Amino acid sequence: MSNTMGTGQPNGPRNPRAEVKAAKAYAKASRPWYRKKRWWVLAVAVIFVAVAATTGGGTDEPSVTSDDKKTTTTAQPTKPAEAAADEPRESEPEMTSGQENALAAAENYLEIAPFSRKGLIRQLSSDAGDGYSRKDATYAADHVDVDWKEQAVKAAENYLDISPFSRQAMIEQLSSDAGDGYTRAQAEHGAEKAGL
Repeated sequence: MSNTMGTGQPNGPRNPRAEVKAAKAYAKASRPWYRKKRWWVLAVAVIFVAVAATTGGGTDEPSVTSDDKKTTTTAQPTKPAEAAADEPRESEPEMTSGQENALAAAENYLEIAPFSRKGLIRQLSSDAGDGYSRKDATYAADHVDVDWKEQAVKAAENYLDISPFSRQAMIEQLSSDAGDGYTRAQAEHGAEKAGL
């Protein structure tokens, strides 16, 4: 009596490793397209190319304008000590609507793809991206709850899902201004944790 599969082929000796690999490959292949890493990496790569094209390859240093340095001092009328003691003190000023919206956008971006601090600021402030002011984008990147080293690890793993990299090439991709913009230490951590 011979065992046959639906194709009419007889079953040979069973290889448990091959069956596990086949099950993993089937599970990976049957995921919907939007849950596959390569699509998100491709989308992030397109975003970075668009940002690089619109910035013209210039430096990422923000230009200082008079709006960025608001150091106007206005004379405040002096209040009696009793009145000042009754007012509640705030440790931090409230966020502006631009800062609040930029922070929400930063959180959304980090849910779908890994970003470096510099890359997130670039995405939020670019005309091809969200168009927030550089100041609001920087505020969002500095106040979002994120581990930049962990983002570098995710970015490295995404790159390795698409193409093979040497350790040095991965570090360069992650840390270059034309790439992801992670710090050198973050890029090295990402490459190491991704197995390079």
